[in-house]
Amino acid sequence: MMERTLPRREISLFSSMQFQDFRLLWFGLLISNLGSWMQLTATGYFIAKLAGSPHTASLYLGFQGLGRAIPVLLLSPVAGLVADTLPRRRTLFWTNSIMSLLALALAAFTSLGWMNIIGLILINAANAAAMSFDSPARQSWVPLMVPREYIGNAIGLNSVAFNAPAVLGPAVAGVLIVSIGIAGSFYVNAVATMAVVVALLFMRPSPPSTATGEPFLPSIAYGLRFLYRHKILGWVITVFIVTALLVRPYSTLLPAFIVNTLHVNAKGLGIAIAATGVGGFAGALFTAYLGSREQRGVIWVISAIVMSLGVLALGFIWSLWLALPVLFIIGTATMTFLGASNTLIQTLSPDDVRGRAISVYSMIALGIVPGGALIVGALGSFVGLHLAFLIVGSVTAAFAIWVWLSRPILRTV
Repeated sequence: MMERTLPRREISLFSSMQFQDFRLLWFGLLISNLGSWMQLTATGYFIAKLAGSPHTASLYLGFQGLGRAIPVLLLSPVAGLVADTLPRRRTLFWTNSIMSLLALALAAFTSLGWMNIIGLILINAANAAAMSFDSPARQSWVPLMVPREYIGNAIGLNSVAFNAPAVLGPAVAGVLIVSIGIAGSFYVNAVATMAVVVALLFMRPSPPSTATGEPFLPSIAYGLRFLYRHKILGWVITVFIVTALLVRPYSTLLPAFIVNTLHVNAKGLGIAIAATGVGGFAGALFTAYLGSREQRGVIWVISAIVMSLGVLALGFIWSLWLALPVLFIIGTATMTFLGASNTLIQTLSPDDVRGRAISVYSMIALGIVPGGALIVGALGSFVGLHLAFLIVGSVTAAFAIWVWLSRPILRTV
């Protein structure tokens, strides 16, 4: 409790780093996410090569998204209750240990030549199941590591730990795929994931936020009702769902777009994903700098519209070099939108329901986005990814504008 009684200071970009547990978790995530981005790039390239054609690649990546979506959709409500009722450090220790073992299995099976599209889907599904418990426990723990006025800054820095590796990881993966093969990137991720486990060993135990004696299902339903009835968060979640179904799946389909539609090799794919990562890094820094300042609602809706228009713009692009600045803009807007949505949920939710509230955020981000990849991927398999991006981008931008104009309460936060 001593850290939470510090006198209020002016919030700067790295203010939350003064708190030891947050600092340990942040550096662990930074290393772990470097490996994760390498694995993401290598997996996407692997699937695109297994498919062989643009239409098949879009569909395969969509099926991979569905494989990740199902366990998250089924488990996230339970995971939110776990985050609120069990010690978060213990939960994160087990989830990250499991994800490291899965990464090791993926690397081993790939190096032995045993991996195919079904195996990739199954391992990614198991990883998504672990992530469904990891995300609400980790994200709902962050506000408890810092004083309340630092929450926005801590959430932004948490995003930096995810996006800084996105700048380097894909480019490194592209080089490694060419030099030591896809399996090599998977082995690196298996080692890097252990960084969070090591960091947790040096952190203080975390008590649960609540010791409610409510039955299991009513406890989950309470968290859902809280969001549904909230005049601001209900609409934040609604827009979050629409963007997750339509425009945010662009990142899952990017390997098919870059490799099979723009006809670029692994290094080019790494550069393209890195451009998105650089944009995401900029968006995360922007979120961290803003902290918990005013006009969060304005930032939230503008970023949603810019993200949607960026995906729409991909529908007119046939060159990698033209795609890179657009991907940078999409990455910046996407991470700003995610950070603004996360900050609104965290700051407007009381402590005893925050884990369940953020589990809905995680369910959408980790579960509905991959499911949306199947929808957009299937659409792309019929009309092509260019037209698919144009359609989903225009629909989402129009919806975000309508919500903003018709719900003035969003302008009060």
